[in-house]
Amino acid sequence: MTKFSLKNKVALVTGGGSGIGKAISLTFAKQGAKVHILDFNLESAHETVAEIVAFGEAAQAHQCDVSNKNNVNTIVEHITKNDVIDILINNAGIAHVGNIEAVEEADLDRLYNVNIKGVYNCIKACLPTLKEKGGVILNLASIASSVGINNRFAYSMTKGAVLTITYSIAKDYIADGIRCNCISPGRVHTPFVDGFIKKNYPGQEEEMFDKLSKTQPIGRMGKPQEIADLALYLCSDEASFVTGSNYAIDGGFITLNGN
Repeated sequence: MTKFSLKNKVALVTGGGSGIGKAISLTFAKQGAKVHILDFNLESAHETVAEIVAFGEAAQAHQCDVSNKNNVNTIVEHITKNDVIDILINNAGIAHVGNIEAVEEADLDRLYNVNIKGVYNCIKACLPTLKEKGGVILNLASIASSVGINNRFAYSMTKGAVLTITYSIAKDYIADGIRCNCISPGRVHTPFVDGFIKKNYPGQEEEMFDKLSKTQPIGRMGKPQEIADLALYLCSDEASFVTGSNYAIDGGFITLNGN
């Protein structure tokens, strides 16, 4: 048998149209899973689906605002008419730069609605199907869940919540055969990072990319595929003894910075 096979599994990936979510969607599909991609950007979701279909696996795209409970419930109800969800990946999220003085109430509400309420909405919608035969929930947290990072007040608040949501779900649903873990990436090279640098440091893109890369002790940013490979392990049967855990994948950031 192939290690880390997801054959006959059904995975739901939020934010699966780009970056880490896209890498997870492609990786899971290559391992045999049927992937449902939920993304606010339907065009990006369809592009990921097209790549999956091109190598002979099954996937569907769904436009979804994870902060909208009714939207999430409607999509999950539609999916579960034909499929029993085995894996939920809560990857969709947004960022914000600034300390508390730079965070307006509207900023706080926006991050809460996507990064915390979005995770809540998706878990609550999927629990009935996950409880049918057991399953896996994997949340994308952050190094900001565990350590202080300059000018990331609102983002850190929400990702700290994702970490403790993970612990709570793992505790409450272990008897239902549901495993819940989270991944805490450091800085990962995604289109979001490129866009952030271009917007905030025009003309200094190369210099800033190098500077941001070196904030990771290992000397570079992570790759979406590296995050996807860890996600694959945690969602596979090979990780059946793993629940209630947080996995840093950060080039040594949490442990080695300042030492």
